Order: sequence, then structure tokens, then C-alpha cells
Amino acid sequence: MKICMASDFFYPNMGGVEEHIFNLSQCLLARGHKVIVITHSYGDRKGLRHMTNGLKVYYVPIKVFYNQVVLPTMICNIPLLRYILLREQIDIVHGHSAFSTLAHETMNVAQLLGLRCVFTDHSLFGFADLSAVVTNKFLEISLANCNHCICVSHTGKENTVLRAKVHQDKVSVIPNAVDTAYFTPNPCRRPNDDETINVVVVSRLVYRKGVDLLAGILPKLKHLPNVHFIIGGDGPKRALLEEVRERNNMQDRVVMLGALEHAKVRDVLVQGHIFLNTSLTEAYCMAIVEAAACGLQVVSTKVGGIPEVLPSSLIILTEPTVESVYRGLREAIRREMEKKQITSSRYLNGSIDALAPTPSKTTYSGLCAFERNQIVTNLYNWNNVTERTEKVYRTALRDSPATLELMMRNCLRSGVWPFVLVIALCHLILRFLDWFVPRKYIDTCCTDNPFLRTNDYEQRRRSTENHILCATVRRKREKFS
Repeated sequence: MKICMASDFFYPNMGGVEEHIFNLSQCLLARGHKVIVITHSYGDRKGLRHMTNGLKVYYVPIKVFYNQVVLPTMICNIPLLRYILLREQIDIVHGHSAFSTLAHETMNVAQLLGLRCVFTDHSLFGFADLSAVVTNKFLEISLANCNHCICVSHTGKENTVLRAKVHQDKVSVIPNAVDTAYFTPNPCRRPNDDETINVVVVSRLVYRKGVDLLAGILPKLKHLPNVHFIIGGDGPKRALLEEVRERNNMQDRVVMLGALEHAKVRDVLVQGHIFLNTSLTEAYCMAIVEAAACGLQVVSTKVGGIPEVLPSSLIILTEPTVESVYRGLREAIRREMEKKQITSSRYLNGSIDALAPTPSKTTYSGLCAFERNQIVTNLYNWNNVTERTEKVYRTALRDSPATLELMMRNCLRSGVWPFVLVIALCHLILRFLDWFVPRKYIDTCCTDNPFLRTNDYEQRRRSTENHILCATVRRKREKFS
């Protein structure tokens, strides 16, 4: 299959959507598919770039409008998107994120060209405020002609079905995954004393991530000198945390690292014992999965799809209130202290004493860091996610191409009839481009991935030749019999 990933969010910007697109693309390439990515330009990063294993990325020269999203014009980018999709001989366009204008525009052009479209929704939205109402209506219009949708949790599926009015049979649940070969525990990076407990927070410092809850918890722990905080991330709420730190004289116990590259997240996680997540809304929280893979005890608010992500042995769930999160964090601290007592009792003069008995006054029955990593490995891996995504692609390819009449009827169901005129105008522009720049004058790219290992390519080529030879022999036998 020839697949196009479309989104405003991609490297060098870092986040959950960007990581999902990159890892899924790499796995699809390894399985023999052709994958390209369409995103907008980032600074001087424009034009065509090649990434790991031949992943081709088109940084389209479109101006950013707001929050790394391009201006939603619907018609201005049609010539360029049409040229890319025809040149690369794309079969399926896979859009990511409801916030991404470029993803919706690319899917619209692809549908008018007769291609199949799949959309992945990575977020949860409300229904009350004005911004949510506008976003939900736009998503309903955009997904009216989408062949299939993917959500990262069952809570996210319910949310998408309700706000975008998509039939539940056209929505599949495929969670994210984590590279557990990279996010591995390293207990040697933790403090080597018997008292210090490091609590790690890695998040964008914005309201939606519950930074106000974190600011309310810090003063409650100032009487515990052995509890230290390592906070990674940046955002408008950073000033609030710095003010709370100064007011409570916790400068030596609360470390603010600022914005982190994703390649450095693991180095921060392995320094901690506990990972704290205070999000107010989440469809699927990648941060808690990465923290559990690094062997940390996770404490998280019970919102959105988070209760579906990790088993109870790896996570302590709390309500999104200061008191509830504080109680959950104290429980995690108690467990870690008991584990430290068990560990310290088995050391004698710097060497492990295997005959030392386990302390009797303990109720600790938790898991070690490497057992946590193994559980996450069994639950989430990119090969499984890729196989399930391939099934969605095959389901979409079995659908017949949408006609202009059908697309207009589907848009009319949303109640926004002016958008039918937009669809008609896009269709007329494409017909004009078919006359002005005929498809036969567009150079097509090679469908094979030349960056794949030579042995794999030769094996597939020989397999194809053997299949053709067997088919020829079979036809001759049938003819003479």
C-alpha cells in the first residue's frame, strides 16, 4: 500500500501526535509499504526531506496561522496537495488530530481524487464552550466522507461518535504504543540513599494538564524533606509553579528543567521513583506509559481514557482534586519507602546478603522496575498497533470511491449547506487542474522503498518471480489437461 500521513504536527515539533506518526510510519516501512508525510514548513525546513529508513517528508511552504496550525482556506493548497498525491501514487490518506487544518484539507482533496481516507483522533473535546462547538461541527463536516476513523481509547471513541456524529461501526480503537527497548529502567540513576524520593513530572505546563493541581500539592509536601520534584516541560503555567516554589522555600527540592527534547525524556524519567500526572482531560496519556516502562510508580488523575491505559498494579488513580491527588501521592511515597527498607535490609557492608530475611512489618507487594517494563512490553508494542492499522487500511480500500453527489449528500446531513458550495468549488478547481496540468505530465515516483534492506527486497522480488512462474505453469497444465 502507498500511504500518506497528513498533519500540521510533525518533527521538529515534538509531542504525542508527532511521535505516533513517526513510529507508525517506520513500522509500515519495515513491513514493505510506501509511506510519505505531508506537513507545513518549520522555519527554514522547507521542501522535501528524507528521514530514517527513507521516510519522505514534504514540508509544504504554507504559513502558520495559530498554534502550529495553518490557516483553513480549503482551496488555496489544492494544486500543491493534488500534485503530491498524484506524484506519489497514493492509495490512502491518513489524517491525524482534529486540530490539524492541513490534515482535513488533504483528506478533502484525496476524497475528490477518488482516494480512501482514514482519520485518527488523538484528543477529547467538550460540548459546552464555543470553541468546542465550532470544532465539533467542523469535525462532523470533515468526517462525513471519511472511510474509517481510529481512536486511541474507548472513551475517545464515545466522544468522537457523539460530537462528530460518526457511526460507531466506522470507528476502531487502536491505542498508542511505546518503544520499550528504549524506555528501559536504570535504577543506578536514582538517589543511592535510603530516604530521598524523587517525583517526576513531564508535561506541557498548561491548564489542561492540571498544573493548578500540582501547584496546590507542592505546599502540602514541604514538611517532607526527603521528597524532591523534577519537573520537565514549559508553558504559560510555569510562572505559577515558580511562584509556589519561591513562596514555600522549596528551591532545593523542586527542579524546573524547562522544555525537553523527546530524546532526553528517558534520562529524566529514570532519575525518579514516582511519576505524577495531573491532567484534567486525556484521550490516551503517552507520558504515563513511558514512565511505567521506565519502572516508575504512576500516580494519575482518573479522567478520560487514562483508566484504560495501565493495569491497577502499575498506577494509582485519583480524582482530579488537590486532596485526592495528595492522598494518592502519599500512598505511592509510602510504598517506595517500604521498598527501600526491604532493599536496604538485604545489604551488608556494601554487598548483598541473600540470607537476610525480609522485614516482617511490611505490606509491600509491588513490582520491581524491570517487571513493570515487561508488563508494558506485553501490553503495548508498535508491531501490534501497525497490524491493526493495516486491517483498517484494507477495510477502507474495500469501499468504493466516493462520488461528488455522495459527498454533497453527506455534507448536507451536517446541516451546514454552504460547505456543499465549498466541495463543488474544490471539484471545479481539480477539473481545471486536470486540464491545465494533465496527470500524464506529472512525473510519478518509484513505489518501492530503496532504503529497505537489500536482502528483504531481493527476497520479495524472488517470491514474486516464483509466484509468477507457478501461475504460468498452472495455466499451461490446465490448458493441456
